[in-house]
Amino acid sequence: MRRLIPYVAAIVGVALTSVFIGLVVGRTQLANISMLYLVAVLLVAVAFGRAAAIAASLLAFLTFDWFFVPPTHQLVVADAEELFSLALFLMTAVVTGTLAARERARAEEAKAREREATLLYEAALLMADPDLERALAAVAEHFRAALDLDAVAIESDPGMLERPAVAARDEPSREALHATGTELRLMDPRRGPSRRIRLVGARLPGRGRERRVHLVPITVSGKHVGRLLLLARTDARELGPADERLLAIGAAQLGVTMERARFRKDALETEVLRRADDLKTELLHAVSHELRTPLASILASAGSLLQRDVAWTERERDEFVGAIRDEALRLDRVVGNLLDLSRIENGSLVPHKAWHDVGALVEDVAGRLRPVTAGHPVDLDVPDDLPPVELDYVEIQQVLANLVENAAKFSPPGSAIGISVSSANGDVRFAVTDHGPGIPEADAERIFAPFVRLDRQGLRTRGVGLGLAIAKRLVEAHRGSIWVDREVPEGTRVVFTLPVSAR
Repeated sequence: MRRLIPYVAAIVGVALTSVFIGLVVGRTQLANISMLYLVAVLLVAVAFGRAAAIAASLLAFLTFDWFFVPPTHQLVVADAEELFSLALFLMTAVVTGTLAARERARAEEAKAREREATLLYEAALLMADPDLERALAAVAEHFRAALDLDAVAIESDPGMLERPAVAARDEPSREALHATGTELRLMDPRRGPSRRIRLVGARLPGRGRERRVHLVPITVSGKHVGRLLLLARTDARELGPADERLLAIGAAQLGVTMERARFRKDALETEVLRRADDLKTELLHAVSHELRTPLASILASAGSLLQRDVAWTERERDEFVGAIRDEALRLDRVVGNLLDLSRIENGSLVPHKAWHDVGALVEDVAGRLRPVTAGHPVDLDVPDDLPPVELDYVEIQQVLANLVENAAKFSPPGSAIGISVSSANGDVRFAVTDHGPGIPEADAERIFAPFVRLDRQGLRTRGVGLGLAIAKRLVEAHRGSIWVDREVPEGTRVVFTLPVSAR
C-alpha cells in the first residue's frame, strides 16, 4: 500500500493543477499553463521522489495535451510547433522532476547520515561504561527506541556475559524475543555467522501474529563474539538499508566493546595472579626469616644448656631459659598472626562480643607485653569513669597488643610508649603513641595492608608486616575505624575507635 502513495500523489497533484488552471487561469498562453504543470511536477518530485516525478511528468504531458492543446480532448496535435512545445515540456518536466528528486534523495541521505552519526555517538557514550552488562543493557534500549522495535537482545559467546542484555517494549515482547531467538538459533545450525542481516519469521504459539527477528552477527577481526537480535511485528516498518548500515556499524562497535571488556577482564585476572604470586613469594620470604630467627635462637640456647662440659651458673641458665621462652612467644605470635589473617580473609573469625571493662583490658595487655616493652616505660592514661564496651575481649587485646608491639619495634631505647583511652559521642577511643621516626604521610594508609614493612629512616626491624593489617580487620569487624594520627609533633600515634554498643 505504501508503494502506491507516490503515484497517487502524482495523480492528485496533476489533477489539482488542472482544476486550478481551468477555474482560475483559463486557456491563456500555453507557455504559462506548462509552467504551472512544471511547478506541480517539481513539488511532487521534492515530496515523493523520482518515481513520483516521472509519473507526474507523464500525467502532466497527457493532461496538458488533452485539455489545453488544440484540438482539445484528443491526443492528437495538429500543429508541428505545438508538438515541439509538448515534447519540450515533457523533457523539461522529466529532467526537472528527476533533478528535484535527486536533491531530495541527497537531503534525505544527509539527514540519515546525521541521524546515524548521532545514534552511533550516543551508543559509543553508553558503551564507555566500565560495567559491561549495564553498558550493553543501555545500548540495547538505545537501539530499540531508535528503531521503534519491540525488543532487542545482545548475546555473547560463552564466558563473556552471564545473561543476554535485553530491552523490551513490554513483557510479551521479551518472551517473544526469547522464543523466536531460540528457534532462530536452531533453524540452520550448520551455517556459520553471516556478515549480512538475516530475516527469519516465526509464529509464536498462542499469540496469533507473526514477528520478524533480525540477526546481526557481532564479530571482531573475523572472530564471532556475539549476536544482536532485533524483534519487530510483521506490520511494523521494514528496516531499510540505512537501518542495516546503522546496525552493522553498531554491531562492530559492540564487538570492540566486548573484546575490550574481555581484555580488561584477562588483564585483571593476570594482575590478580601476579599479585598473588608476589604475595606468596613475600610471605614465604618473610615467614621463613621470621621462623628461622627464633628457631635458631632457641636451638642455640638449648644447645648451650645441653653442653655437659660447661658449668653454667644459675643466672646463665635462667638467661638461656628466658631466651628460649621469649623466642617461643615470638614464634607463637608470628604463627598466630598468620592464622588470624587466614581466618579473617575467609570470614571464619567472627567477634564474640560481651560487655567488658576497658581499663582491665588495657592493664592485661600492658602486663602481657612486659617482655616486648622492656626498656620502654609504658604510660597508661585510662580514666576511671569509662563506660563498659561491648567487644570481643581476645580480639581487642590482640589489636592493642599488635599496636604496642609495633610501637616498641620503632621506638629508640629508653623512650616511652603511651596508651590512652577516652570516650565521646558513643565511641571509645584508643591511642598508642611512640617516639620513633614516624610514618610518612604517603604511607599512612599503606601500612595497614598485609606484609607491608616500612624502612623508617634506615631502622631495620623484625616482623612479617601483619600486625597492623590484622588490627585493622579486627577493628572493622567491630564496626570501628583505625588510622594514623598526623597531629603528633614527633613519633607515631595510631588511633582506633569502637562503638560502646554493637547494637
